[in-house]
Amino acid sequence: MAREFTRSDRVAQQIQRDVATIIQRDLRDPTIGMVTVSDVEVSRDLAYAKIFVSALLQDDAEMKKSLEKLNESAPYVRSLLAKSIRMRSVPNIKFCLDNSLNEGIRMSRLVDDAIAKDQAKSKIDDADDSQVNKDDEA
Repeated sequence: MAREFTRSDRVAQQIQRDVATIIQRDLRDPTIGMVTVSDVEVSRDLAYAKIFVSALLQDDAEMKKSLEKLNESAPYVRSLLAKSIRMRSVPNIKFCLDNSLNEGIRMSRLVDDAIAKDQAKSKIDDADDSQVNKDDEA
């Protein structure tokens, strides 16, 4: 029977859990802010890992600074990761920006605005139609 998950998928899940804990507990840099580890992609040979992070309450400039600080502290995070994960060699890590959450919020706002404009237009059209019907009766 074939396995449902590949080894790289299982390693990625473990790295995501451990790196999220490391960022939360061990990194004491206030310039990083509140970041969330949203996804991890590990190469098939388990040599490299892209860690996707996002921050909900930060603008683009602050997020880029946070990303720079995270990439500067990547060797330290990797050393802590090596202590918590049982592998012969721990992947080299690189932090990448994940805009999917912010993009989803932006798209949701666009849809809400379009619905509100459509409802406002339909109310105006209904008011105009009722005015025309009153004029026809008179």
